[in-house]
Formats: sequence, structure tokens, C-alpha cells
Amino acid sequence: MSRRLLSGFIRLSFIIPFGLLLYLSFSAQWYYPSVISHSFTAEHWAWFLTGGSELLRSAGLSVMLSLTVSFLATTGGFFASRAVAYYTTSRWWLVSAYFPYVIAPVVFAVMLNYYFLQLHLSGTLPGVVLAQLFITFPYAVIFFYGFWNEKIRDLENLVATMGGDFKVAVKDAILPSAKGLLAVCFFQCYLISWFEYGLTQFIGVGKVQTLTIMVYRYVSEANPYLAALAGVLLVLPPLVLLFVNRKFLLQKVWSV
Repeated sequence: MSRRLLSGFIRLSFIIPFGLLLYLSFSAQWYYPSVISHSFTAEHWAWFLTGGSELLRSAGLSVMLSLTVSFLATTGGFFASRAVAYYTTSRWWLVSAYFPYVIAPVVFAVMLNYYFLQLHLSGTLPGVVLAQLFITFPYAVIFFYGFWNEKIRDLENLVATMGGDFKVAVKDAILPSAKGLLAVCFFQCYLISWFEYGLTQFIGVGKVQTLTIMVYRYVSEANPYLAALAGVLLVLPPLVLLFVNRKFLLQKVWSV
């Protein structure tokens, strides 16, 4: 019984905040001391669904940005981790991948900003993509490092003894063994990029308006209803991805 109560409490702790955001996104003006007896409206959602709304553009930009970053980080980190696992003997190569997580993202952005200014990437979408790769790419390297074990090396050697080159080994031996991990890493990098604020705000200098930036903007403007709407849009896609990640992908990974 106690486990059920604890499980129910944990579920409520996740459901209530999201429910509050959804509630506020349909709310109009609120007057103290009333808690729930105020008018409701769908005009915020109607404004969002219009083609010219800035929030719709931000949502599209966030999706495109996160998909690009997660694809580049997963692909690059997969092969970079192979090089670290097979061709390096010092553990410092792997330890250095933890460096971006030692300091705050804003401090890290300040350290990188000089180079982005010199390359004229500050305030641009490619600059934000590159900045986010500085935290997602090391994560992918760490994530895939343990994949390159003796079993995978034996598969590569087996393909080589049968006359296949590295491309054949990747296509017919490595990728089939790693497809579950690749999908999980892709989703994890997507979530990192989706919720990233510090690097996006500082390197993007406010010109790259992702959903995360819009939430903070509406909060600073004291507009709780649009902030709640942006918050719902920010939280809903990752919740779906996490459900898919846990329900299907992780089961396939552990079954391999």
C-alpha cells in the first residue's frame, strides 16, 4: 500500500505542474484573492496557431535546431568515441569530455564568445548550433564509449577477414548492433538541445528565439498566460519523446 501511495505521489508531482501550465494557458485575467473563479479563453492558443505568431515560429525553430544538433552530435560522437576507445591509451581523452559539464553554461558561453565573434557566428543560427554541439557532442562520446568493446572489435575483424572494408563493417555489423543506442542517444541529445538556455541566449544574443528563450521573455514581461502557453509547448514534445524512449527503445536496448 505504501508503495502505491508513493507511486501516486510521484506521479502527481509530475502531473500537477504540467496541469497548472495548461490551466494558465487557457486563463484570462486573474484578480486577487480569487484562485480559480476567473474567465477562460482560447485566444492564446488561437493566436499561437495563426501562421504569423512569433511563438509558432519559435516552436518550428526549436524543432529544427534540436533535430540538427542531435543528429550531428549523435553521428559525430559515435565515430569519435570509437577513435577514443581504440586508438588512445590515456584516460584523459575521455575525462576531457566532461569539461563542458563542470562549469555553468553561461560561463562556458562567455569563454567561447570571443571565438564566435571572431568567426562572425555570434547572433546566428549556425553559431547556436555549433555552441550546442560543444555540450551535446561530448555527451555522445561519453555515451558511446562503452559500446566499443571486444565483441564489436571481433565483428569488425570478422568482416575484414571476409574481404569487407570499414564501410561494409559499419553497415552490416556495427550499425545493426548499435541502432538501439543510437536512437537513445539521439533522443537524449535532442532533450539537451531543446531545454538549453545559457549558450543559446548568450551566443544567440537574443536573435535566435527558441521556445526556452520565449518562456523567459514572457516571464520577464510579466505575461504569465503566454509564458504558460510557451511552457506547455516546451514540455509536451519531450514528454512524448521520454515516453517513447522508455516504453520502446530502452526495452529493445536491454533485450539485445
